[in-house]
Amino acid sequence: MVMATDDWRNDATAALFDAIVSLRSREETAHFFRDLCTRRELEEISQRWAVVRQLAAGHPYREIAADTGVSTATIVRINQWLRHGTGGYQEMLDKLGLGQEN
Repeated sequence: MVMATDDWRNDATAALFDAIVSLRSREETAHFFRDLCTRRELEEISQRWAVVRQLAAGHPYREIAADTGVSTATIVRINQWLRHGTGGYQEMLDKLGLGQEN
């Protein structure tokens, strides 16, 4: 089981999160993240979110790997965070109407 700790939280992460929550549109968010992240970082973050959405929809690991290009080992780790992380993935899935039907 993955244990979530807050040792990564500091003034720098707080300032980053404050900036993110102040973004008002998809375009503004795109501009900010494109300046903040390398192209590869954006691709990796987007792939992870695609994996989360597919896991929530019940897709098998091999199908997700083929569709996203993410290794099955990474998919397992993402699934662990989805199931036993801080709840952030599930909160966003629910907010977007993509939460699992239980």
